[in-house]
Amino acid sequence: MFQLRQLLPSDYPAVISVLNLWWGGRHMTDMLPKLFFHHFHNTSLIMEKEGQPVAFLVGFVSPARSGEAYVHFVGVHPDYRRQGLAGQLYQRFFDAVSKEGCRRVRCLTSPSNRRSIRFHTRLGFQLIPSETLREGVPVHKDYDGPGRDRVLFVKELD
Repeated sequence: MFQLRQLLPSDYPAVISVLNLWWGGRHMTDMLPKLFFHHFHNTSLIMEKEGQPVAFLVGFVSPARSGEAYVHFVGVHPDYRRQGLAGQLYQRFFDAVSKEGCRRVRCLTSPSNRRSIRFHTRLGFQLIPSETLREGVPVHKDYDGPGRDRVLFVKELD
């Protein structure tokens, strides 16, 4: 049985200790500094099984774009993927930020992460157009710095 709850600053060590493992050894920890656990935990979530993290979502209400929220990072343990956990996290996040007045959610992914692109479009996210297309997908070149292209998404909340 899974327990879904608000992410707390005290969850940082447990999440950061599994992050690179969940991404097949890729170095991902630099993308999730502790500040997110301290400053955005009120809209971030963790799912646990027997006290261990199996999925999490770090997201926040935009302080600069009124009525918008942003999902910064989502992770699911490889053994628990394709069981609907990420979808549950997103739905709970949508509910939480809607209560805060948000009507739009944004996120991004890497152009090479085809699974993430399919997942987000199935959730109702729209691809944000770009002049550059890669395999039919709009890619925003150098979005996160030189050579760090990204696919951008937006979802209008009901």
